[in-house]
Amino acid sequence: QVQLVESGGGLVQAGGSLRLSCAASGRAFSSVGLGWFRQAPGKEREFVASITWSGSSTYYADSVKGRFTIARDNAKNTVYLQMNSLKPEDTADYYCAAGHYGSRRSSYNYWGQGTQVTVSS
Repeated sequence: QVQLVESGGGLVQAGGSLRLSCAASGRAFSSVGLGWFRQAPGKEREFVASITWSGSSTYYADSVKGRFTIARDNAKNTVYLQMNSLKPEDTADYYCAAGHYGSRRSSYNYWGQGTQVTVSS
């Protein structure tokens, strides 16, 4: 069992930055892949970024590549999503997930409650 708690969301102007954090507790955090997903109002939840258990490999959705960076600190049981050059279309609830590395929702067994990100134009 893994419990995930996101933080760091908020309101930011277009072009600005935010860093999301996801604190994990429970089973061995360092052995799981981690991901970030997002869900905008009226839309399905979509993949944003993923990182392997070791942190050696990362994978991004095309829509955020070059702007967002996923990283993890296994000593702190925390995964981060640094979001730069934010756009209004990045507005969504952002969810942390734990499971296997990849972009499919079905790869992840555990989910956080989400943190809201709003980007104003």
